[in-house]
Amino acid sequence: MIGSALRIGFGTASLLAGGWALRALQGAPSALGASPVEIDGIAKRSPNYKDGAFVNLEPASAASLTRQEQFLLVREVIGNSSRQQPSGPVPLVTPDPSLAAGDLAVTWYGHSSAVIEIDGYRVLADPVWSDRCSPSKTLGPRRLHPVPAPLEAMPAIDAVIISHDHYDHLDIDTVKQLARTQRAKFFVPLGIGAHLRNWHIPADRIVELDWNESARLGDLTLVCTPARHFSGRFLTRNTTLWSSWALIGPSHRAFFGGDTGYSKSFADTGAEYGPFDLSLMPVGAYHQGWPDIHMNPEDAVRAHRDVTDAGLLVPIHWATFRLAPHPWSEPVERLVQAAEADKVLLAVPKPGQRVQPDEALANDPWWLL
Repeated sequence: MIGSALRIGFGTASLLAGGWALRALQGAPSALGASPVEIDGIAKRSPNYKDGAFVNLEPASAASLTRQEQFLLVREVIGNSSRQQPSGPVPLVTPDPSLAAGDLAVTWYGHSSAVIEIDGYRVLADPVWSDRCSPSKTLGPRRLHPVPAPLEAMPAIDAVIISHDHYDHLDIDTVKQLARTQRAKFFVPLGIGAHLRNWHIPADRIVELDWNESARLGDLTLVCTPARHFSGRFLTRNTTLWSSWALIGPSHRAFFGGDTGYSKSFADTGAEYGPFDLSLMPVGAYHQGWPDIHMNPEDAVRAHRDVTDAGLLVPIHWATFRLAPHPWSEPVERLVQAAEADKVLLAVPKPGQRVQPDEALANDPWWLL
């Protein structure tokens, strides 16, 4: 599918033809992660693993683009269209690391990276601090804004959750630095533990879960919940599981959507583990060519309503990397309209900004640069 090609790094043919191919590929073999053979042992225990690959609960339709449309799409995404980039510097907020973890708050660091505070715990979701979401340091989607703070400035984290193994959600350099600077365990869907072990993350700091399996961290329960997506870091597909996450504390509940298309499973998740006080839903990188694996903004509002009847919606998976040809600010412009029409409480933080459920920030249209 063309979406996979966009993530793994555009321009493979150009890379191979260029005289700087070796430089572009430096470090790539390690970044690719574990082999299917290394992953297969633990993946086989899942009922969602069939014939060597994980499958969605609700099948995703195949890409509907012709070869010519695929070529034009890739050219548009990797080109220099001003519509797909912010028209000025993206405003950043420097997080305050001295703040104690709150009852319920979220600090968005860009794309899908966020720190979720819940009943005194801090959970770091899909941390990506690298300049590119790619196995190469010279090719692939590059940041459209800096990270709002270095990883070294991050306060103590209690848990790291990963939604799946695509490069814009699982970054080798970020993971290895977190392993050095934090003591938190990594909670991951089945198979991703093999990637982490391949990167020398200690096995006792890795917790692998199948859909609807849970783990406890003190008074916090982390549930690996279904998503509708796919996985893969190179030529093989779907050898590792993808997921969303439910975080259940003594007093509050939060839902992290990860990277997903709209699915009926959201209603099941809401009924089983909700209602949630906070949801983080992906709103960007949508396209008519892959409608079932990336939600659009209207889908995100619908999914939010499926998991909660009154919680705060915070958008993720937008603004940081160019992964689809829609205009840069279109996801939140459409989201604001959809949330207003459905009377959903919405906060659209700047990168680095901390928000709480009693703070609706949609009225600060900072994205209109």
